[in-house]
Amino acid sequence: MKKFLFAALTVVFAMSLFSFIAAEKKPWTVPAKYTSMKIQKKGDAASIALGKTLYQKYCKSCHGAGKGDGPKASSMKTPLGDFTAAAFKSIPDGNKYFMSFVGRDEMPNFEKKVVDEEERWAIINYLNTL
Repeated sequence: MKKFLFAALTVVFAMSLFSFIAAEKKPWTVPAKYTSMKIQKKGDAASIALGKTLYQKYCKSCHGAGKGDGPKASSMKTPLGDFTAAAFKSIPDGNKYFMSFVGRDEMPNFEKKVVDEEERWAIINYLNTL
């Protein structure tokens, strides 16, 4: 009985570890419609300021200062990523748009909260400055 219990616990542990690793490396599947999108007002100071304000309202509680270290981050199952990292900066703006507003899994959909296109792109502009 002890051997069975030990084996069962080992299997449960291995499965939970595998699911954690799988969730961490799950790539985003971004539709072509978004991949081809281009930022509309690139780098303009007013857009970046607006993006920062909106980021603080909608994103900071999970993503913190951009390193995925906000107050809610520790309750997430999926790593939030680092917006200051070169890997994030190399992601096309249309992909960032999809990831930020359409979302998936623990990343909620923000299409109904941030409805204005200029505001959405302002957030992307701000993310690009981190």
